[in-house]
Amino acid sequence: MTESRRREAETRDAPGGDAALLGFARALRAAGVDASAERVHAYLRAVDQLRPGMRGDVYWAGRLTLCGGRDDLERYERVFAAYFGSAEPAGHAVAAAARPRLRLLTREGAVPRPGAGPERHPGPPAATLASSTEVLRHRDVGGLDAAEREQLRRLLAAFTLRGETRRSARRRPARRGQVDPHRTVRELLRRGGEPARLRRNARAERPRRLVLLVDVSGSMTPYADALLRFAHAAARGAPTEVFTIGTRLTRVTRELSHRDPDLAMAALAAAVPDWRGGTRLGELLREFLDRWGQRGMARGAVVVILSDGWERGDPELLGTQMRRLHRLTHRVIWANPRKARPGYAPLAAGMAAALPSVDAFVEGHSLAALERLAAVVRGDGAADLVEGADRA
Repeated sequence: MTESRRREAETRDAPGGDAALLGFARALRAAGVDASAERVHAYLRAVDQLRPGMRGDVYWAGRLTLCGGRDDLERYERVFAAYFGSAEPAGHAVAAAARPRLRLLTREGAVPRPGAGPERHPGPPAATLASSTEVLRHRDVGGLDAAEREQLRRLLAAFTLRGETRRSARRRPARRGQVDPHRTVRELLRRGGEPARLRRNARAERPRRLVLLVDVSGSMTPYADALLRFAHAAARGAPTEVFTIGTRLTRVTRELSHRDPDLAMAALAAAVPDWRGGTRLGELLREFLDRWGQRGMARGAVVVILSDGWERGDPELLGTQMRRLHRLTHRVIWANPRKARPGYAPLAAGMAAALPSVDAFVEGHSLAALERLAAVVRGDGAADLVEGADRA
């Protein structure tokens, strides 16, 4: 185990300090920034050399070590503002993050004296502010107050969901792979028969279609907003289809196409007629398969069902339709917010009938759980696969 991975493992569950900064790095990964273990280790070392209590130092240490390209900068700005807050409390030292060439420190109008050592200012350090966000990542969404829900929404707005890829029949130029005879011959002809490097190609990769079925029934009311914002993040990426399920099946892919999450939620609220109603999972799943899934939407796709599994209809119908869905898709993932509760067992009739046809059964009660769900969707969440005991 490398030093960076060992340090991350040791501090993952710590209440503050490095654990809060590691939580920020995980939030960056969820937003699509390639914050590798080596970059995270460099980030922690940079913060140690600077001042963890200075928001500006934490900002620049992360920007210079965690970002690998220009595309990462915008994501970094969004995640940093959501994680550490968009503004520093009055009276605390603030670094001027807007101008990279200037590093001005102000505290109640005082100007640092030349040659003076770094002054330690009282007040909550940036790591402590991040610790509150790190705690929020693991909090049950159903128990958040209004301010915490607003902070959660900012974090979800910075979220990016990349789906699983598959190899297509098309081939693309590559450095390694099979020899491409057509391109090789054309290169030889262009050179007048002189020796030339062999041209090669490889199978191209395409993203798999992602289909999300989000339960908006009464029992899912505390979690519906967060799950729909998660679906909005997915809809901004690879080919994605989103449906709401309750007493009716509603396709909301177009409503979630708005870039602004608040506009998307407003459009979705106007389009969905069955908020906080009952749940007819079996009938609605049959409707989805008959109308869209069987015709191609579900074929080879990754289907994610976000529901607590409460079924008002016939559980046998749900079991039959789940087996039918499983035959069509590449993988079926079920995210249940109730799974995180102590002593939970899939005893509800609907959940018990559906589980034998589920490839991965995960939690969906918190931001950290949604990040793990995103890892399962990408295909690298093998640790969350359904265990044999759960399938029984």
